[in-house]
This record gives sequence, structure tokens and C-alpha cells, in this order.
Amino acid sequence: MATYNVNNYLAEAIGTRPAKTAESKAKIRESIRALKADVIAFQEMGGSGELAELRQSLQAEGLDYPHSELLFGWDTNIHVAVLSKFPIMARRLHTNDTFLLMGKRFNVSRGFLELDLQVNPHYQFTLMTTHLKSRRQVAQADETEMRQEEALLLRQKIDERLAASANLNLVVVGDFNDTKDTHAVRTILGHGKTALKDTRPAERNGDNCLPANPRWDPASITWTHFYGKEDSYSRIDYILLSPGMAREWVKEETYVLALPNWGEGSDHRPIVATFLAEDK
Repeated sequence: MATYNVNNYLAEAIGTRPAKTAESKAKIRESIRALKADVIAFQEMGGSGELAELRQSLQAEGLDYPHSELLFGWDTNIHVAVLSKFPIMARRLHTNDTFLLMGKRFNVSRGFLELDLQVNPHYQFTLMTTHLKSRRQVAQADETEMRQEEALLLRQKIDERLAASANLNLVVVGDFNDTKDTHAVRTILGHGKTALKDTRPAERNGDNCLPANPRWDPASITWTHFYGKEDSYSRIDYILLSPGMAREWVKEETYVLALPNWGEGSDHRPIVATFLAEDK
């Protein structure tokens, strides 16, 4: 299971968003082929035509994803989407969620895409994916507070699913546009018996040292996003697991993909997690 922000995968320029070049598309396909994921969630995907083009291009290169879904949210330019080798048994397209902030009503910009996927006759899991408000400042409200409100709505949906089925195989992925110590990401992670497990993918470069402080994570290389304006690297893309799904997680096959010239494709690096398709 992978997630990848493909950075404005657009056939034509829209406002300040440029059209995707052939070279950038080729690097994205190279990354996807290297991942070999059975299911991959995308952020910043264009419309139906762009998703179909990517799907057909991958098929021509030997990687077939017969099942797909694209969510049309409030943002009409970029969307979240999923390509899957497994059948999609149910779709819950959350596009009408709103929140109140400083007396104003806002829509969740890209919505929440929720799918039930049938891996084999005996194993099914639920996927939720989203792309939370960017860190780019806007005039309407504080972008951090907007992101926190979106995170709260996502967590409410997680809680609803786990209240209905405590052992649900649930994966929550996407670009949350925040680091783990922020209020938004802590909200999504939750606490107690329904807390989600952070898979924390890292580069497969041989690092295996223990953390300097037992309360910290190891000093492995986990960044997923390069922000050129600040010349900064951060981990803002996540694969999170419900307690039920965590029991099937294969930690050793979970990583950040590190390819030469990765930035030709996107300002994000994809991450992937592996699971045994059998309820534990």
C-alpha cells in the first residue's frame, strides 16, 4: 500500500499550477514501478483524463491497475485518487464536510476518499485517503487552524468506523501537510485503544542505530517533502494503521522510496507499507 503526492499532475496549466511535463510523468511512473504496490493513493491528481492517462501509461509499461477511483472535492483543480489491483467493494465519497472557523463556514477542500478493497476471498481492508490544507497562507483564515479542523473531521470518521468494528482493517494515508508533533497529526493519530499506528517509513540505506533518547524515534531518514522556499525537508506524508491492520503489518518491507533525481517527478517522495493478507 503506497501513497504519493504527484505535484500537480495536470494536462494543462491552471492558474499558478503548471502542466506536468513528459519528463516529470516518466519519473513518477519510474517511482510507481519501483514501489510495486498493489494499491496506491495519489494527491494532487488532475481530473479523470489525467488519471486515465497515468493508468494507461503504466499498463503499457507492464503494470496494470484495473480498478480506480477519483474524488471530486471542493477544490476543482487537484484531487485525491486511488489505483488498485484489487476490486473496490464499496465507495464512500466524503465531499460535503464543512467546519466553522471565526464565524465563517468552510468546506474540506479535497474531501476524504474511503474505499473497501477485497484482497482475497478471506481478507478485506478499508482505505481512507486525503490531502489536508496546505501550509500556504490564504486570506480567508489561518491555514494551520483550517488544517486542524479538517483533521478533526477525518478523525471523527475514523472513530465512527472503529466504533462499528473495533477490529476493522483500516489504513489512513495521504499528505497531511504537517509533522507528527502538530495538533492536526496528533488528532488523526488519536489515543487509547483506537489510536492509529504510525508506520514511519524510512529510507532503506542500512541505518539501524537506536535512538539517542528512548522516547524518540530512531534517527533514520524519513522525510517525504522538500520545500524549496524554505530549503527544508520534512515528513508530512503518512501511512497510519488501525490496531486490527497493524497486526498484519510487515515493518521490514515499509520504506520511503529513494531514487536518483526523484525531484523530477514531484516535491514529495512516495512511501509504501507491506501487509500479510490474513487476519491476525
